[in-house]
Amino acid sequence: MAYGTLLLEVDDHGVALVTINRPDKLNALNAAVLGDLDQCFKDLEDDDQVRAIVITGSGRKAFVAGADISEFAGLAEEDATQLARRGQGVFDRIEQCRKPVLAAVNGFALGGGCELALACHIRIAAEDASFGQPEVNIGIIPGYGGTQRLSRVVGPGTAAEIILTGERISAQRGYEIGLVNRLATADGLIDEALRVAGRIASKAPLAVALALDAIRTSTNGGLEEGLEREAVLFGRTFATEDAAEGIGAFMEKRKPNFKGR
Repeated sequence: MAYGTLLLEVDDHGVALVTINRPDKLNALNAAVLGDLDQCFKDLEDDDQVRAIVITGSGRKAFVAGADISEFAGLAEEDATQLARRGQGVFDRIEQCRKPVLAAVNGFALGGGCELALACHIRIAAEDASFGQPEVNIGIIPGYGGTQRLSRVVGPGTAAEIILTGERISAQRGYEIGLVNRLATADGLIDEALRVAGRIASKAPLAVALALDAIRTSTNGGLEEGLEREAVLFGRTFATEDAAEGIGAFMEKRKPNFKGR
């Protein structure tokens, strides 16, 4: 699989490393990148050999410095609405992915870059990374899900402060407010992300997918709905060969051999 704006590697543990490769533009999201991300995640979800995905940006300066503002000039209202829907659709595909997606945030994650990180299930950041939704600085608002996902991750008050001031926050501050799951050195970022992804990839793939399904329900619905969904999905795991293998391995004090069935 080849993509014009992305690099893709898959290791022996079934971990895919997706790198946005526009370092001369600080990996800014343009139409081509959005199209490649959409197709890449469709391909990876369909690939049974892939069990976890890490996404990062090329170079040390930026994960994604934002959307490509050159594409915003002269947009009419309806065109801008459709652009937002396009970006939201791509990021929804990432969030809805049945395989865990980890953001390895190097450098700037601003605007669309922060929104991309928010669409991932887990965020690992280099200590010198920074986050922000600076759209108000140019007279617009986040359009690729930032107003919704940031509020869900850090709470509406903190999200309002970040979005309304347009100021950047450090990776350390991101960690303190729950935006960042783990911090790593800049040199060790990718290794740490791959290590965490590899650990997840060693688990039963169907159980991981169903757990992600249940977690999504917890953020999008009420407690009663979430508990019912959890019960149904818990029961569904018992119809899998992996559950029988995992329980048997535990009883026999051996390492399980999960097949994704």
